[in-house]
Amino acid sequence: MTEHHLAQVNIGRIVAPLDSPELADFVAQLPEINELADRSPGFVWRMVDDEGEGATGLRPDGEDELLLINCSVWESVEALRAFTYHSGHLRVLGRRREWFHRMGEAHQALWWVPAGHRPAVAEAMERVALVREHGPTPEAFTFHKPFPVPAVTAPA
Repeated sequence: MTEHHLAQVNIGRIVAPLDSPELADFVAQLPEINELADRSPGFVWRMVDDEGEGATGLRPDGEDELLLINCSVWESVEALRAFTYHSGHLRVLGRRREWFHRMGEAHQALWWVPAGHRPAVAEAMERVALVREHGPTPEAFTFHKPFPVPAVTAPA
């Protein structure tokens, strides 16, 4: 049985409100991409708003309507990497500059969580802050510098 899963968060500032013409194509693709994630090998969970469809209704930084968060849990770095870079998600990722401003600082983080744990918005934002403050560490890292699953210690 797997003792740990991989949590990921990424945040981004959209170029216009979600209901604007500039974001219409992005918003139209969200259900398809969410469904693709949900049925991808190694997918465990994704954060959703009160409507249960996606996380676009969540405000990770107070009332900032233009800052979006995406957070999910996967069985492994490899499973997340396959979804991110080797699935239909790549088509949307490749167009991110049309919909999101370039972030001047770290905007994503990966970290190991106990199997069954579901990160909250505050926890996810803390992990982004850790990468911003300290760079990749075992507590919060990136695809470019991943850290191994924590060792499981046998009960005494």
